[in-house]
Amino acid sequence: MKLSIIIPVYNEEMTIGELIDRVIQVDLGDIEREIIVADDGSSDASAEVIESRRQVWPNLIHICTNPINLGKGAAVRLGLHNATGDVIIIQDADLELNPEEYLTLLQPILNGETNVVYGSRFLNAKRENIPFRTRLANRFLTTLTNLLFGARLSDMETAYKLFRREALDGIKLRCVHFDFEPEITGQLCKNGQRIVEVPITYNPRRADEGKKISWVDGIEAIYTLLRVRFFS
Repeated sequence: MKLSIIIPVYNEEMTIGELIDRVIQVDLGDIEREIIVADDGSSDASAEVIESRRQVWPNLIHICTNPINLGKGAAVRLGLHNATGDVIIIQDADLELNPEEYLTLLQPILNGETNVVYGSRFLNAKRENIPFRTRLANRFLTTLTNLLFGARLSDMETAYKLFRREALDGIKLRCVHFDFEPEITGQLCKNGQRIVEVPITYNPRRADEGKKISWVDGIEAIYTLLRVRFFS
């Protein structure tokens, strides 16, 4: 089995180097890996940091670049286009999530239980560090997702989404911003994919530390869920 790790990046010069190092250090046993770094038009030193890591691991790290900043969804879609693995995972570059949990996320797929796994921040007993606004917004969007698609999720907006390549067959993604999360979730549910959740740890960062999502993204998420359910 080969695992493609897609890392969307936009202006993450402070964290992307450490994140790549941590991803490389993860013990995956016999599972082959490739790291697809999708630079979404970064204007800081992210590109230089990424290139310095690629020079050390040229056969492991592959860089693809959007010439201008389009959004997380666009970066993920660029990464998907370049990924060659049997299984694909999305890994944010901000150190909020722990790459050492890859094997935990992979287990339901390795066991043949499902083709899609989400890492849930809210199944973990230690979730006191999650800001109240984040918990409230996620609960609303996740509940709406469950109502619209008959799902039973606890964390639709999680960044840790893992799936076999064939789970994406027939899915056409349009979103370029953070509305990628509800779009792919809705599409997977409409295609009859069973999403299994496993608990993950979460170390949230603040807006002054580079957190980019805002209330506008919540409005876009609602619109996207309704569009996928009733018009796609």
